[in-house]
Amino acid sequence: MRASVRPIKLMMTADAVGGVFTYALDLAAGLAPHGIETTLVVLGPAMNAAQRAAASSVPGLAVIQSGLPLDWLAADEAGLTAAAAAVAAIAARAEADLVHLNTPALAVASYAVPVVAAAHSCVASWWAAVRGGELPDDFVWRTRAMARGLGAADAVVCPSRTYAETLSATYAVAATAVHNGRAGPPAVGADAPLAQAFTAGRLWDEGKNIGVLDAAAALTGVRIAAAGPLDGPDGTHTGLLNVHRMGVLSDPQIRGYLAAKPIFVSTARYEPFGLAVLEAAQAGCPLVLSDIPTFRELWSGAALFTPVDDPAAVAAALDALAADRGKRVRMGEAARARAGRYSVEAMAAGLVEIYRRVHPNLALDIRETAA
Repeated sequence: MRASVRPIKLMMTADAVGGVFTYALDLAAGLAPHGIETTLVVLGPAMNAAQRAAASSVPGLAVIQSGLPLDWLAADEAGLTAAAAAVAAIAARAEADLVHLNTPALAVASYAVPVVAAAHSCVASWWAAVRGGELPDDFVWRTRAMARGLGAADAVVCPSRTYAETLSATYAVAATAVHNGRAGPPAVGADAPLAQAFTAGRLWDEGKNIGVLDAAAALTGVRIAAAGPLDGPDGTHTGLLNVHRMGVLSDPQIRGYLAAKPIFVSTARYEPFGLAVLEAAQAGCPLVLSDIPTFRELWSGAALFTPVDDPAAVAAALDALAADRGKRVRMGEAARARAGRYSVEAMAAGLVEIYRRVHPNLALDIRETAA
């Protein structure tokens, strides 16, 4: 029989705006077999009904909708510092053994336990990749807050080696790469991928570069559909003229669409990981991706790459794949095989090693048996 081991209490932050929420739920589920119980503190806009349902499906997960501002939506540095103090107070009330912050700037508060800061993106690297040139004043203080938080954390983790290198160069901080993982979809049939294209994500984010895909849609005979919001919480809006707009879909709806194995396309110029690409690969979709370092790290040999900001190249790649059923099948199989590297179990195991490093007294993943 198993020896009794007290569950380890982890407090983790997330937001309901993008992929970090999905990451947090998957990680909480993956950590449970290691004896870790998670309290998730949601920052920024409130969860929608689908997100609440997804959170309720994770065994043992407690969720707190804090109403506290996100780092990139906070009005000023003082407000962000106050939010950090409020998160630290929540951690104390929850009697957390460890704190995992998916908003690194919140690490500046006084925590009674070790803090792991997971950096999924930052405004400085986003600006360098998307706009270039000198940071605007509004980004200067946010970058300063990010630097302070990263420096205060006991460990820093990133979702890819590429972004870990970028973060280290930008903030002069050591970062460990732990690839994101995603629970794979149920097994589906072996039908050939559709000769149609699909993309999903925060379409309003300039880093997703959806304008290039919209221009490509006017040059290709392939129907391109896009799922995701066109309006951001900061007032940003993106218009589409040629791509078929599907609106905001739930995770099950997106999984259902991916099950038909359309060509998944991403023209992003800034992407520290790309959960939507992973979901498509897990479903066996052939991938057409922008030629950026992150995608090369994760998908080299399992995707077609097109130059950033080249609609004609994207259109040509889509037309060629749509005309070659056998290649679509082979590429879909290659993508699915590569996706096997990026599992929830592997992600959780990587984080457990980091948790052990910052808090060696915790008996993580101990499951002793008695004769």
